Amino acid sequence: MPLRLIFMGTPDFAVPTLLQLVADGHEIAAVYTREARPAGRGMKLQPSPVEREAHRLGIPVRTPKTLKTPEALDEFRSHGADAAVVVAYGMILPRAILDAPKYGCYNLHGSLLPRWRGAAPINRAIMAGDLESGVMVMKMDAGLDTGDVAMTERIAVTDAMTASDLHDALAPLGADLMARAMKALARGELQLTKQSDDGVTYAAKIDKAEARIDWNRPARDVLRHIHGLSPFPGAWCEMPLDGEQVRVKILRCEVAKGSGEPGELLDDQLTIACKIGAIRVLELQRAGKPPMKAGAFLNGTPLQPPMRLI
Repeated sequence: MPLRLIFMGTPDFAVPTLLQLVADGHEIAAVYTREARPAGRGMKLQPSPVEREAHRLGIPVRTPKTLKTPEALDEFRSHGADAAVVVAYGMILPRAILDAPKYGCYNLHGSLLPRWRGAAPINRAIMAGDLESGVMVMKMDAGLDTGDVAMTERIAVTDAMTASDLHDALAPLGADLMARAMKALARGELQLTKQSDDGVTYAAKIDKAEARIDWNRPARDVLRHIHGLSPFPGAWCEMPLDGEQVRVKILRCEVAKGSGEPGELLDDQLTIACKIGAIRVLELQRAGKPPMKAGAFLNGTPLQPPMRLI
């Protein structure tokens, strides 16, 4: 039996779940998303990816600045939803909102809870060197990602994966998982399991201040730091080019053979020494320029030792 749902989400990560719920025949009473924000060179207001998709589908869209007012609660209740599905919405849901739908609110979270509760689970899993990640459907409560878990899917994390790669793998996996969870909920068969109190970690929002590359770390740690921040905000260093220090983001790399002083360029293929071992740059981006493969960059900017990146 199809459910009457409220969908709450904002970025690209949430779009596959919205599309899957619509394809499964659920009635989406309304989509809640963050309000349009200025972006691009002209700083024009840009609706969120979820808002654009909702308009295309003809679903009513709400962009409240807060959900804490009596008016916001009354409007939320007026939809008469069986449940709310929440995917990277970006706003805290107060208790009254959580309790409003008949069966509650269900969140799709991009980690293996209780590891990486919070805002940036995909980035933090890669940066920490995790070998596994996944998605979970959780019935929301008033805590930060502390609700009972309904369903889980796991995925291996390799050193070659960037945050973008893991995001793109988890989004459709999560859409399928939430679709299965809503089908089970409609049948009255959704089982919930209390989260463990062991292994709790928090995925703090990424701060641009942590994006500078520290070459005084082992090569794999440097690689995971770079990949965990790729493509945004992008891990960066300064490279001596054209007589000045130029900020360069490194977007993709691999562990390579070699040793030297941390930050030392070891060859003409962008192999850079770390505290232990080395990495080879595969993709990078100069400030104000589009991303480039390392080969294309070196064609226009041949580099030779000795050179030091800082």
